[in-house]
Amino acid sequence: MIPIALDPADTDALYKQIADRVRAAVIAGTLAPGTRLPSSRTLSAQLGVARGTVDAAYAILSGEGAVETRGASGTIVSRQLGARPAAPAQRTLFATPDTAAAPPSPQPFRMGLPALDAFPRKLWSGLIVRASRALQTNDLIYPDPAGYLPLRHAIAAYLRLSRGIDCRPEQVLITAGFQGALTLVRHALLRQGDAVWVEDPGYLQARQALETGGAKLVPVRVDSEGIRVAAGIAAAPRAKLALVTPTHQCPLGVALTLPRRLALLAWAAEANAWVLEDDYDSEFRYAGHKLPALKSLDHADRVLFAGSFSKVLHPALRLGYLIVPAELSDTFQRASRLATAGLPLLDQQVAATFLARGHFARHIRRMRALYAERRKALATALTTIFGEKATIEPTAGGMHLLVRFPDAANDGVLVRKALKAGLAPTALSSLTMAHDCGQGLLLNFANLPAEATEDTVRRLAGAIA
Repeated sequence: MIPIALDPADTDALYKQIADRVRAAVIAGTLAPGTRLPSSRTLSAQLGVARGTVDAAYAILSGEGAVETRGASGTIVSRQLGARPAAPAQRTLFATPDTAAAPPSPQPFRMGLPALDAFPRKLWSGLIVRASRALQTNDLIYPDPAGYLPLRHAIAAYLRLSRGIDCRPEQVLITAGFQGALTLVRHALLRQGDAVWVEDPGYLQARQALETGGAKLVPVRVDSEGIRVAAGIAAAPRAKLALVTPTHQCPLGVALTLPRRLALLAWAAEANAWVLEDDYDSEFRYAGHKLPALKSLDHADRVLFAGSFSKVLHPALRLGYLIVPAELSDTFQRASRLATAGLPLLDQQVAATFLARGHFARHIRRMRALYAERRKALATALTTIFGEKATIEPTAGGMHLLVRFPDAANDGVLVRKALKAGLAPTALSSLTMAHDCGQGLLLNFANLPAEATEDTVRRLAGAIA
């Protein structure tokens, strides 16, 4: 006799229920290897089913190797299974599906988040549906590693008008955001131990990606005019690459002045080095004229230009682009084949349509006006609630404000307190390497509705008081 209970309401056939329950007992160790099972006649009488039903269950188990049929000696649990190891102690590193929390909502002040509440989801969804219905057989093969050609054409046309960059579609590679562009640059241009200038303070994830690839990071101080090119030359004159954010430095928000831009380009040409321009949020400027791209001044063709749709559309899209000098097109296309073998086609098709039909340009205009309003609301709330206890660093563009608290000795402590209140500012000091740039909090305003700003700032004040 073996403990088996069948469920008449179960949609599985009775023979399958029997096989499942015997198998589960074998796996659990309840039925040890070599244990003799009841005959089909005995088990059918026990369960009140036809003998053929038990025979069918035993046949399944025999085919799986779970049991062995030995003629007149009957059916036994296979000796080949060996002793079952004891079940490991329950681990609590990860939540089980039953207790897993729902995906968190965007936390106020979190860096890098655009206005998700203002994204044209209905329009985007319609474009996805139309692109899906239009899929052809040829669209199901491996995608072009360099990217969907109509999207590359659309990006080249957009950059020619908006950033003054004259490039051909063959020089455009579609990437998995900026990190994808940086990965291609590492594969194509850098070797183990190559020196790379990085802004200090600067973008943390970019530094980590370069370190992972074996680059030797050279932190170069940033001041009110941007990266100090002379300091970079003094520290590593033969560096292979310089990673810069010239339009809106991350995180200080300053712009690289024209003399510094020309000095950087002159160094790259003389040292046979490359410059990677991260143009992460240049679309959003609220005072003065829009600054030209560093690439537009690059007569020696030493600048690689990286852009991303994460900041202007939404991060989940994971699409960006990299403009490379013509002489490097083949090198980077080969690197792209090895690194990614191409990105999902449907997202690229939708993005291409979004650009080609003018939706992208209209979306940028709307977001620029919306961000100006939200930026003003945040600055006003900070001034009203904190008064002289907080100082806002003046910047002309971007999606965040840098706020300094003269009485605070450690911005990391402020961040930990804010996180407990459900807020996600970034500590300025966490983005530095070798040069102290003081304490402060980076507060993203793009995804913070103006009507909720004052209450959110009061929550921040209460958390870090």
